[in-house]
Amino acid sequence: MKGSFIQLLFFCIIITVHSQNQSLSNALSSDYKIAYNVFIPDSTKDDWEIMCMTLDGSDKRNISQNPDVAWTYHSYGNKLFFISDRDSCYRCFYLYEMDAQGQQVRKISDLQLEDSWMSTRGNGEEIIVTGRIGKNIRHQLFIIHVPSGKFRQLTNDTTARYGDPCFSPDGNKIVFSLKKNKRDKSSHEELFLMNSDGSDVKQLTHYPQDNPSAKEYGYRAGAARWHPSENFISYVSKQNGRHSIFAITPDGSRKWKLIENEASEGWHDWSPDGQWLTYNGSDHAESQFHIYLMKWSSKETRQLTDNTYKSQLSPVFVKK
Repeated sequence: MKGSFIQLLFFCIIITVHSQNQSLSNALSSDYKIAYNVFIPDSTKDDWEIMCMTLDGSDKRNISQNPDVAWTYHSYGNKLFFISDRDSCYRCFYLYEMDAQGQQVRKISDLQLEDSWMSTRGNGEEIIVTGRIGKNIRHQLFIIHVPSGKFRQLTNDTTARYGDPCFSPDGNKIVFSLKKNKRDKSSHEELFLMNSDGSDVKQLTHYPQDNPSAKEYGYRAGAARWHPSENFISYVSKQNGRHSIFAITPDGSRKWKLIENEASEGWHDWSPDGQWLTYNGSDHAESQFHIYLMKWSSKETRQLTDNTYKSQLSPVFVKK
């Protein structure tokens, strides 16, 4: 009887492992890759490259191949949008695009950008970014027409610091982080929501001031991504000593921790069909970052990177 039970238990384990592998292997047939940012510790002053890999973590390639600071934060279809200082001064960023193979590189606009996440609407023809004009107009939201590079300023409050804008799936709303007085060191950023014309601004998140991490360095609320089909917004917040991914409904009526584990999580992206989540995770000390892929329905998760590089960050899905 005991032997039969052990055989049954072993059979169940085999079936479970096979099922998980089968489920995750579905990702292998995906039309998408994952692009992410890697710090290269070489002789260059500050070399950040953009890597790309398949959804099983194989075929990792450096697709930026430039001794600049290059960070990707968004894609639409096979267009991978990234900021780079390659043709400018150190960390003076402009917007570029390329495909998942690192080809067809093009500078999109002459608008100088801040380091920030971004988002597109209208089949990728409009992209919302955080930009600057000269020394006086900084950390404001702009919308760029991708084909022409023409841009228009959406916010005009230079006292404030705007960042990480993201369109709703229908393009009619924008979620973004906002610090109302960027010179006030006692205040912090929160997520806000507004119409895409800049009207009807509402505060969405309220960081718990009694949290043990309230006085630590790190995100209070930022890097928001709108789930493509479910009615919530995911974002990064440092609480209880570590960065985690949280979620909130657009009306603010419900908030919850998106992933329940003991590790730290941070920048992330949803696949266009909403079935997959990719994010960078680390130990609590943030001494080693990895890229993870999660099947949203089952929460099955796979680590896709090894320890070749310490800083492997900000994954985004991009079509092959």
